[in-house]
Order: sequence, then structure tokens, then C-alpha cells
Amino acid sequence: MERWKGRVALVTGASVGIGAAIAKALVRHGMKVVGCARNVEKIEKLAAECQSAGLSGSLIPYKCDLSNEEEILSMFSAIKTLHQGVDVCINNAGLAHSEPLLSGKTEGWRAMMDVNVLALSICTREAYQSMKERNVDDGHIININSMSGHRIVPSASVHFYSATKYAVTALTEGLRQELREAKTHIRATAISPGLVETEFAFRLHSDDPEKAAATYASIKCLEAGDIASAVVYALSAPPHVQIGDILMRPVEQVS
Repeated sequence: MERWKGRVALVTGASVGIGAAIAKALVRHGMKVVGCARNVEKIEKLAAECQSAGLSGSLIPYKCDLSNEEEILSMFSAIKTLHQGVDVCINNAGLAHSEPLLSGKTEGWRAMMDVNVLALSICTREAYQSMKERNVDDGHIININSMSGHRIVPSASVHFYSATKYAVTALTEGLRQELREAKTHIRATAISPGLVETEFAFRLHSDDPEKAAATYASIKCLEAGDIASAVVYALSAPPHVQIGDILMRPVEQVS
């Protein structure tokens, strides 16, 4: 990670869970991390914790609604003005609504598409353009995907969510191919965790917190720090090594 010291990483959805763990891990390794989310107060608290702990990097909170393209573009413009640009882009933000295919609400489907697919694609495009205009040839774009982007579980509440994550699987491979066509050494990686103990299930089952708690109590889940370690692993790989997809499951998870 030595070569990343002092360089700029964008982490979307950095206020809680996996995003917060990734942001802190990169700050620990000396990076200048722009962490964005709608709830910027939590990132401000995390930034203060990183500073108090004497970590060698820094965390810069940025308030951004990723469902709004204008806000994303404004964020990239601010990063260019204040920090020259993005060298690493971690597309972590994602959400799930319990909206089955046969009875779900269109607004729930649209919200998942806006954040899980479109925001990820917009951030990827803008990050690449930021790297290209500064002749950065060793950047890295990492998509936090899901095992739900590789198999369908028999639960109607997450079928549309799975469709968005299958899209991330396709987008990551498409990105890798386009980067090769562009004759650049910028790398693309997807990290696909299984069950991770975060706020995710409680948001998915907001009307049934006991169901959410039972999901995490059923097995020894992955932790947010495990995903952050995978991000560090991908970034630490030699520049000639392309890590396409890291699949991560709890040992006890069946599918």
C-alpha cells in the first residue's frame, strides 16, 4: 500500500457499515479519502475518530445524494478543485428495498436502480475521466458487489436487488474490457460478499426488526472489516496483477 500514500480515494456510502470500514482502512494506510453519503454527520464523526487515533491519512466528509446526478458531478468538481482528482474509486453505496417482482412498488425498484447501477456507473465514468485528464495510469476502480450478483436466493424480497447486483457483475467485466481497449493500466475489481453483519438487513426489513436480527443470528457472518481487508488486498496487488472478482462467504453460509 506504500504507493497509495497521499493519494486520493473516493468511497461512496461511507457513513456506516462496509463503507465506513473501508474509509478508515484507507486512511490508516495514509490515503486522502473523500467519504460521501447523505448522512454526512456520521462521516464527520468518523473523520474525527481517525484524526484522534493519529492515523496517517485523512478523511474528508462530503454530503452527496447519489440518486441525483447533479450532486455527483458537483462532488467530482469539488474533488478536482480541492484535491486535483480521484486515483481510487470505491463504489460501495447500495440499497435494497423489499419489493418483489410480482407486487413491488415501482419507486422502490427505481431507487435501487438509481443507486446500485446508475450512481455506480456515473461515479465510474467520472473517476476514469479524472484519472485520464491527469495521466493517471495506475488508478483502481473497485465495485462492492454481492453474492446476490452471482446467484438467486429463494426470497422474493431481494429478487429485484439481485438483478441490480447482476448488473454490477456485468458492468465490472465490461469496465475491465473497456480499460483494456483504452490501453490503460487502470484496474477494475469487484468484491462480492455474502452475509455481512451491518445495518443492511434492518433497512431491508425495516417493518420487522426481529426478522433482520434473526438473519444475522443464524450464522457467524462476515464483518465490515473483512470487506475492507479485501479492498486493501486488491489495492496492494502488484500493478501487473488484475484481480477481477473476489467472492466472499461466511464459512457456514450454504448458498
